[in-house]
Amino acid sequence: MASDIRYYMDAHIPRAVTRGLRQRGVNVHTAQEAGLRTADDLEHLRLAAAQNRVMVSQDVDFLILHKAGVPHAGLVYAPQQTSIGELVRGLMLICDILTPAEMRGRVEFLP
Repeated sequence: MASDIRYYMDAHIPRAVTRGLRQRGVNVHTAQEAGLRTADDLEHLRLAAAQNRVMVSQDVDFLILHKAGVPHAGLVYAPQQTSIGELVRGLMLICDILTPAEMRGRVEFLP
C-alpha cells in the first residue's frame, strides 16, 4: 500500500467489507466498535475526522454534510447496491493511490 489511509465505517457498510479490508492489512474502525451505532451523522463524521480516518458510507446524508462545509478527513460514498467485492476493491484502490493528506476534505465515489 502506498498510504496509511485508515477508514471509519458507518453502520450501513456490511461487516464483510470490514473483514476483507482487515485481511488485507487496512486499519478499519466501525461505528459499532465506537459504540456509536445510533449516533447522528455529524457525530460520526467528527469522530472520523478527530481520528484522521476516512469516512465510508452508503448514506447520502454525508454528502450533504460535505456540501455544507463540515470538515472531514475524507469521505468515500457508495450507493446501497454496491457489492461487497466492489467496495473492497474500490477502498483498496484508494489506499494504493492516495495519501491521508490527499483525502482530507475530498469525496470519492465508488460504483
